[in-house]
Amino acid sequence: MYDLVDSIYRTFYIQKLVHFLAMQHMQQTTGSSLERSALIVATLTSFLGPFTISSVNVALPAIQSDLQMNAVQLSWIATAYLLAVAIGLVPAGKIADIHGRKKVFATGLAVYTAGSFMAVFTTSAPLFITLRIVQGLGAAMFVTTGMAILTSIFPANRRGRVIGIYVAAVYIGLSVGPLAGGFFTQHFGWRSIFVILLPLGILSLLLTLSKLRGEWRGEPGQHLDLVGCLLYASTILALVYGATLVPSPAGLSLSACGIVLLYIFVKHQLRVRFPVFDVKLFAQNKTFAFSSLAALLHYSATFAVTFLMSLYLQYIKEMSPQTAGSVLMAQPIMMAILSPLAGRIADRLEPRLLATAGMIVTVVSVAMFIGLSPATSLYAIIANLILLGTGFAFFSSPNMSAIMGAVEKRHYGLASGTVATMRLLGQMLSMAVATVVLAVLIGREAITPDNYNLFLQSVHTVFTISALFCLSGVYFSWFRGAVLHQPWENGDNGR
Repeated sequence: MYDLVDSIYRTFYIQKLVHFLAMQHMQQTTGSSLERSALIVATLTSFLGPFTISSVNVALPAIQSDLQMNAVQLSWIATAYLLAVAIGLVPAGKIADIHGRKKVFATGLAVYTAGSFMAVFTTSAPLFITLRIVQGLGAAMFVTTGMAILTSIFPANRRGRVIGIYVAAVYIGLSVGPLAGGFFTQHFGWRSIFVILLPLGILSLLLTLSKLRGEWRGEPGQHLDLVGCLLYASTILALVYGATLVPSPAGLSLSACGIVLLYIFVKHQLRVRFPVFDVKLFAQNKTFAFSSLAALLHYSATFAVTFLMSLYLQYIKEMSPQTAGSVLMAQPIMMAILSPLAGRIADRLEPRLLATAGMIVTVVSVAMFIGLSPATSLYAIIANLILLGTGFAFFSSPNMSAIMGAVEKRHYGLASGTVATMRLLGQMLSMAVATVVLAVLIGREAITPDNYNLFLQSVHTVFTISALFCLSGVYFSWFRGAVLHQPWENGDNGR
């Protein structure tokens, strides 16, 4: 019991480090109490989602054993969460612009925490995946509004460094997750991961309600396009779920249905008075469109790395969950260290230069993973994870700053939802590729020593596809055009 209490304390200590990071950087950015409170709350909540994803990834073998899941079901633990987030992001951003970003932000925290609580007691694979969906819907609400609130408050000349801090908190969550997930899984079982999420979620909600004073609306007086929301959700569901069933006839049919629904959704958005997603931005704003596509392709190339490397280290290298988690920390630690620096540089240097350089480094790193084998040196793996983290940091913060700087203030909620949607769609595409490859080469069977060779073939195939995704993203990153500060980017104090 003492070890459990001590471990929970250490988790709170990590969260205090996140708080300290925000406070230190606030000394360089602003003296405003509102700005300071907004950054602290956003930083804490941006830590939660990545922490959950990365900690659960390390616990996958234990969850598979306890809930008797096959390889495809196992991949749905991450996919279901990401799918729910992607479905909820755009509608939540629009609702926030109309009715208030703080309201949606706080509601999302409450839903996320409730889903975490119920996941502690789950006893079946379908129920657990359902609760991951609940968590994802809650996360969608605070992810899409957190960045919009920050961008509403902070002026353009400080946006890069603030976004760098926000992104660093995401990567701290990714850094702490594998270590904490491995430790708790090894000593207290995988359910303990969801136990420690409860105080973190409750604390974040209390801080939001007590410290984040004011309200922000981008487009008050508009009406929510319910038909558009349903079409959007149906499109995402058909595309993602269909991808997981490919190459079966059902998977191909669903994917084709998703493409048709996407066309119908775009046509509907072009003719309604209050679209849930202003698709004209993609046609009329090249910087916004190309930056969004670059984000989509970058995350399509990188998200499955943690999923596959967690399985590789535990199955092929025969590491414990805790040891595997420690190795996987190399990438997000570099991302957390370098993201604030990249954000500050992006305030002075054209963002596309940093973002494109970062994506090129990512291409090299992902390509190097294609040669993984049982004999691959652990030092080589760690070095490549460090290289990947470096490329990721120098792409993410400048690219996000470019997206938020390319739109008017009234579209901050939409832009925030868009960048998060591109990130999540990329992550889901990455997982869909991994799921399809595993299904084709291994089938709906558990990963065992008998099929380790097939598993390695799957890893090589996924990383080859990922490298090609990222290479194509370099084009959009470089040719997005310059990002100029606009006259509307002065920040405000809530309205």
